[in-house]
Amino acid sequence: KYFIMCVLGAFLLTSCKHESLRDIDADLISAIESRSKTGSADYFILADEEDYAHLPNQDPNNPVTKEKVALGKLLFFETGLAQTAKYELCLETYSCATCHVPERGFLPGRRQGIADGAVGFGTLGDNRMVQLGYEDTDLDAQGTRPLTVMNVAYVTNTLWSGLFGANDKNIGTEDSWTGLAEANYTGFVGLEAQNIENFDLHRMEINEKVLDQYGYRAEFDKAFPDVPEDQRYEVKTASFAISAYLRTLLTNRAPFQEYLKGDYDALTDHQKEGAKIFFGKAGCTSCHNGPSFSAMTFHAMGTRDMWEYDGLNTSADDERNLGRGGFTGRQEDMHRFKVPQLYNLKDYTHFFHGGSKTSLKAVIEFKAKAKSENPRVATEDLSDQFRPLTLTVAEKEALYDFLENALYDPDMTRYAPDQIPSGNCFPNNDQISRRDIGCQ
Repeated sequence: KYFIMCVLGAFLLTSCKHESLRDIDADLISAIESRSKTGSADYFILADEEDYAHLPNQDPNNPVTKEKVALGKLLFFETGLAQTAKYELCLETYSCATCHVPERGFLPGRRQGIADGAVGFGTLGDNRMVQLGYEDTDLDAQGTRPLTVMNVAYVTNTLWSGLFGANDKNIGTEDSWTGLAEANYTGFVGLEAQNIENFDLHRMEINEKVLDQYGYRAEFDKAFPDVPEDQRYEVKTASFAISAYLRTLLTNRAPFQEYLKGDYDALTDHQKEGAKIFFGKAGCTSCHNGPSFSAMTFHAMGTRDMWEYDGLNTSADDERNLGRGGFTGRQEDMHRFKVPQLYNLKDYTHFFHGGSKTSLKAVIEFKAKAKSENPRVATEDLSDQFRPLTLTVAEKEALYDFLENALYDPDMTRYAPDQIPSGNCFPNNDQISRRDIGCQ
């Protein structure tokens, strides 16, 4: 009898739990729950950036600590790390944040990011120009648009191709661990492996000047007291600190996050209608199904490549145009790219791996058509999850409102330091950038 009453009570609780809500909220929460991997809307609540022990996907070799995060925050913006620029005139002029600007969704302010070999910042990175004396092949400019580092705590293998990381999707891909992917032989997960390789790729270094003249030795001592001194001040530990910091870059102050936590007035009714379309009719969560609406899956969508937009140091033959296939070499992976997260799209200037779209509305229209725009990718070879979608003008506007505004955390600059130990300007430190930024 007791068992029957418990079952009946559970049924009544489940069937009545949304009764006190307005219909629009009850319908939306039901839609969210139906797309949650746990059956609960809480699945989509992002972690607290200061709750280090519960940040997801941590490398067991690199548990996140307050001291590592503090060091990583400084290193990420430190132009003084640019110690191995191609030519002397660009020494100490760029940082990780050159191509990951907080106010631009931690992305470049232009279609393609340029670190070493460029000058200027313009308005939030929109006017970065090639430095005189640098040839195209000299530039630290990558053949795909960077992915944001926001919410990267929910990513296991990094880059559009998922190339970095010895874990998760890269188990069984060991035959492809060549070139940049050799970093996977460290056994580290995506962030730690990538950030080790990034120091060489982006011409940065931890040297005596950085440690002693700029005062970073003491910061490494605080962050890594248990690491022997002869191993403490290296690219590996710098990577660990930066990776710890990146795991804290969470858009957890967006209105939708407040809504999930119980503030049902955090969204407008129009945004709620858009959310219902997102979780329902539009089927967005068939791919964007992680807590940050990213996913560790790869899909062919037929968007154009960076080289088609006068991309620097890239070409039609750039293997990065092949996405996952450029890494694995497998035919079934060709032109497939990782599903990106969807927060703070309002700050983006360009979308997709080649930066082929310049507005969120253009992205929605493209996805509704579900037709390849890349001559190398046949429409019939597109992902099975990418299908034509019929939405009314009003439905598109509501969906746009949800994506643009409900998923927008307005205070990402909270993750930037007020100053860096070198005293240099940041994120760039060349003469033109200093003028643009107003830093002298």
